[in-house]
Amino acid sequence: MADQFHLPDIGEGLIEAVVVTWLFDVGDVVKLDEPLVEIETDKAVVDIPSPFAGTLLHQGADEGATIAVDSLLAVIGEPGDTWNDEPGTPAPTETPPIVGSLEEAEPAGSPRPQALPMVRKIARDLGVDLTTVEGTGPGGRVTQDDVRDAGERRPAHRTPMSPLRKTIADRVTRSWREIPHVTTFGEAMAQPLLDARRQVGKPPLEALIIHRVLRVLVAHPLFNAVVDGTDIVERSFYDIGFAVDSPQGLLIAVVHDADQKSVEEIGADVFRLADEARARQLSPDDAGGQTFTVSNIGAVGGRFGTPIIPLGTSAILSIGRADPQPVVRNGEIVAQHIFPLSLSYDHRLIDGAGGRAFMSGVIEALERA
Repeated sequence: MADQFHLPDIGEGLIEAVVVTWLFDVGDVVKLDEPLVEIETDKAVVDIPSPFAGTLLHQGADEGATIAVDSLLAVIGEPGDTWNDEPGTPAPTETPPIVGSLEEAEPAGSPRPQALPMVRKIARDLGVDLTTVEGTGPGGRVTQDDVRDAGERRPAHRTPMSPLRKTIADRVTRSWREIPHVTTFGEAMAQPLLDARRQVGKPPLEALIIHRVLRVLVAHPLFNAVVDGTDIVERSFYDIGFAVDSPQGLLIAVVHDADQKSVEEIGADVFRLADEARARQLSPDDAGGQTFTVSNIGAVGGRFGTPIIPLGTSAILSIGRADPQPVVRNGEIVAQHIFPLSLSYDHRLIDGAGGRAFMSGVIEALERA
């Protein structure tokens, strides 16, 4: 008897995932616990192992399709078994057409536009919404030509958001809606930090910034706190997040217990976590839950900005590219490399004076020889 495998919840709050790659075709033999399919969640691309051994009889979703948790993902049985998703209905004795039939595409009473599976695939590839296409085929069926004509007429290419991009959009929208943001700006001489970096073997810049900002967070605990209803929760641990620019979008990786680590140890964590983030292999513990965040936008050529405060925190510090700027030293104008600093904070618990005091502490910490 065939075994049905439903998409499990592999992460807290997972609702749906996108099928990236099937590692086996229907008819292939799969071993127990062998990677069966790659799926993309809002945090990572992960392999889903097969909970059964046998022959893959059915794939519950095409590559690129979104599938909900608890939906049928795969069916695995014995060699020679067949699968029909309507129990009691005999398996077909003839090979179905490659592009599918209209009966397959349109269940009785379906309000969707009439179109064969192949036509629907072309529409997905071209970003065409079938509900906007007038079918010219028999019975009003949408044809390939109808879809291609609509694709040529549409003003711009429509691409569905990836799970990660949807998550980013949801989180920044919620943060902007719930947190009254205030952003203050400052500048710090870059040379002391750059010299210190060379002295310790050139760890990632984020490691030195995190290490130096920690003492400022200790002196200003509201910047390591969070608003919970009408309470202010001041946290005595320091899990510092840093932004990672991945090909899929902006991710936050977290250095846990940063106050208990040396610059070298923080640097090793930053290197490891950044690689895992870009490969979408961060563990749930390392992909969120930070108490404060540092964003090195200078790495992508940025200077000043207005960073969005991550949910669950009260502030974020952005460091821009250290370009040479004219400054006055001993009555003379000289060129100095200057870090542009942008600090966004939650105005519900931090006032403007507190924001400036924290920024002054950051400047002093970064300029310390």
